[in-house]
Amino acid sequence: MDEALLFLGVDGGGTQCRARLCDREGSILGEGVAGPANIRLGLDDSFGAVLDATDRCLADAKLTIDSQPIVACLALAGASEPIELEAVQKYRHPFRQMIVTTDAHAACVGAHRGEDGGVIVVGTGTVAWAVLAGRHYRVGGWGFPVSDEGSGAWLGCEVARRVLWAHDGRTPWTPLLRAVFAQLESDPHAIVRWMSSARPGDFAHLAPLVVQHARQDDPVAGELMRLAAGHVDALAKRLAALGVPRLALAGGLASSLTPWLSRETSRRLVPPAADALAGALRLARAQAQSAMVAN
Repeated sequence: MDEALLFLGVDGGGTQCRARLCDREGSILGEGVAGPANIRLGLDDSFGAVLDATDRCLADAKLTIDSQPIVACLALAGASEPIELEAVQKYRHPFRQMIVTTDAHAACVGAHRGEDGGVIVVGTGTVAWAVLAGRHYRVGGWGFPVSDEGSGAWLGCEVARRVLWAHDGRTPWTPLLRAVFAQLESDPHAIVRWMSSARPGDFAHLAPLVVQHARQDDPVAGELMRLAAGHVDALAKRLAALGVPRLALAGGLASSLTPWLSRETSRRLVPPAADALAGALRLARAQAQSAMVAN
């Protein structure tokens, strides 16, 4: 393997894109964060976020894209869709080699150090992923609003829905609903205008308010956290039925939802060994080694 080779892992979701650059020994040279990179919602914008996060990585490492050859693994939300995956694989890029996979796959690889296991990613979206004897299994994660139940985007949508219920007099106001209403200009018409162009990440920005008020025993927040946890429990049950030996939670909402999960799900959980960036870097190394053997 080329001694000058560097490895780049990218974890691109619906809210942000993270990147990490490492050398052959695994030492971290730089990290960077940029905007959302769900390729299903726009390839040019998503790849722009990838390159932005990469540039920040390189700047952190005091390198440029031309300094040394880079093998990159882009683990992106939306890459499970065939048309989007084909498009991003053909996208012009500056790397020596580039492989593309889903953020859930990289999270699974990172969580179990490349061994068999499953992961449920609970962030802007939700998806369950498992690797068993070389086969990949995906449950959910078909995209908001028709899927991704229990996610940050789902929580944001559900709390906005209940704000409108309260405005209509169909449900009582609570501190959570008043806080969300204030954030949305205290105007139901503003909510209508906002939702017509809002993306999953925009809805997910309301999720921290739900988490915060659930800790303060707000009844609506508690209801939503219980419902979200129920959706995660359903994903966990399906992975168990597939024979997944180990299950980890990942994503920005994982720690907040953990106390709300069923006992059955909680018993199955193991701490993730590492994050999706570590998983992407492991896949990038495997790609480089495979290319070396092929040559």
